[in-house]
Amino acid sequence: MGTKTGTKIDQILEAAKQHCDDVIKPNVDDWNAAGKWPRAASAMAAAQGLLGLYAPEEWGGQGLPLGEGIRVYEELGKGDGAYAFALSMHNICTYATCGFGTEAFKEKWARDLTSGRKLANFALTEPQSGSDAMNMYTRAKINGDGTWTINGAKAWVSLAGEADVYLTVVKTSDTPGHGDMAMIAIPKDAEGVSFGPMYDTASYEFLPLAEMYFKDVVVSEDNIILPIGQGLQGSLMAIDIARVSIASGCCGLIESALDIALAYSSRRKMFGGKNLDLEGIQWMLGDVATDLEVSRLLYRKAANALGTPDGPLMAAHAKRFVPDAAMRAANTCTQVLGGSGLLKEYGLDRLSRLSQMLRIVDGTTEISRVVIGRALQKRAAQLPELRIPKGYGED
Repeated sequence: MGTKTGTKIDQILEAAKQHCDDVIKPNVDDWNAAGKWPRAASAMAAAQGLLGLYAPEEWGGQGLPLGEGIRVYEELGKGDGAYAFALSMHNICTYATCGFGTEAFKEKWARDLTSGRKLANFALTEPQSGSDAMNMYTRAKINGDGTWTINGAKAWVSLAGEADVYLTVVKTSDTPGHGDMAMIAIPKDAEGVSFGPMYDTASYEFLPLAEMYFKDVVVSEDNIILPIGQGLQGSLMAIDIARVSIASGCCGLIESALDIALAYSSRRKMFGGKNLDLEGIQWMLGDVATDLEVSRLLYRKAANALGTPDGPLMAAHAKRFVPDAAMRAANTCTQVLGGSGLLKEYGLDRLSRLSQMLRIVDGTTEISRVVIGRALQKRAAQLPELRIPKGYGED
């Protein structure tokens, strides 16, 4: 017999696999053709326990540690990375709600979120700032009765118009820096909330992405998730979780691409034998297999480091390496199929575009390199001095 937690994660991973096989894979092409979020599918995911992974059992969640729950997205990513990404963001918001929300807000929202009756998402990025979160224009004014009035705009909001509540990062003054930032939950139906046209994307048309606007939106102080001064720190933690979740989903994408290439090359006959008998094909797919094993080890180590001092750096390593490996896998496996790799029926074109999306969202590959580079600078400063040949260093 395994531990209680071990038994639960095994059950949840099996539920995720079943959801992928029964719901995502047979329907993802239809979702994209319809261009609409599959609310019935996310409701089924909730019924299988996949929308409250980190939330306490008392609020209807599974109570899993981050390091275990994040493995779910590898299973979901075998079906579709964009769908796995959206559910991961909902789970992060549910985690924040249950862990940091006021009692009044939890009573109103927590069970609806873990049950999938309501969906949640995160709003940080702004049209003018991208990864430069300090350059934030969205403002919240605290009123005399304790309510907050919000004005501003957010960009690249996923589940735009579909989620029921958005955990939104705001500034509460014009003072430069992050000391005045907070996170507040804004319901979709709050007066003054609106959305721009949906972004026109390829291969994940069912995932609504758009700008979100706030015009004199008033919300209760009960909706404060992180108080003034903690908004940016909490956002960075959420982003770290998202980055590792994306790496997990990318492993599912890599495995899916590899299996397509293996199934094809083991049956395609050329030059008197099967393609998979050719050493060149074996080496190409062998590299993909190695990348998959390395990627799994990396994201799981990063997941277990979340919440520790090593968490941000490990998340950056995972987000830097694994989506790149996913893109290499999709391209290599397309090459293995030759002309057939360009046909929609095999799905590799969709996986290629998804891998590009996953390299960008929640911090581009280049942003991860910035995080890693800064860590290397700190490490270098702690090393003993080396003799530098004259003319190569300081005078």
